[in-house]
Amino acid sequence: METVTSLNDSGIALTEANRPNEAIPLFRKALIMDPQNPFLWTNLGIAQQRTGDYEEAMASFRRAVGIEDALADPWVSMGLIFYEMEQFEEAEECYQSALLREEGDPKTWNNLGVLYFTEGSYEEARHCFEEAVTLAPLYYDALYNLRDTCRELRDYRAASEFGRILSEMENR
Repeated sequence: METVTSLNDSGIALTEANRPNEAIPLFRKALIMDPQNPFLWTNLGIAQQRTGDYEEAMASFRRAVGIEDALADPWVSMGLIFYEMEQFEEAEECYQSALLREEGDPKTWNNLGVLYFTEGSYEEARHCFEEAVTLAPLYYDALYNLRDTCRELRDYRAASEFGRILSEMENR
């Protein structure tokens, strides 16, 4: 017998296996059983995002936060879509909303840093990457981004230190 949990778990597995078109009907079926489940709406949005259907994905993420405003994941996902569409102000607002809900998420700090880096706001980017690394000291992407940001800021000593840490991580 299919349950909300089994449908959700199967949908997640299919999405992670890069088969989001197969996952979407499972999430929709689960939502028929539990239409007020913000996690199902978020997972549906992620699958829709992976297919490139940003409009439907945004609607699903908005539905998720409409049900449970305290969730950070839908805000992060909306931020990623806005970033991909080069709507940087909207992306920043979404990342900031996510951080209000879950301040200790290193991936959100890293995403916000990438946004600032893209805009050429290197000091703000550095702050975000430093936050990410403080929260997760071996977060490779944040360390990599922090190294590159330090290079842009001409802080070659710090860039060298982060480069050393990255080399050690690669050699493990």
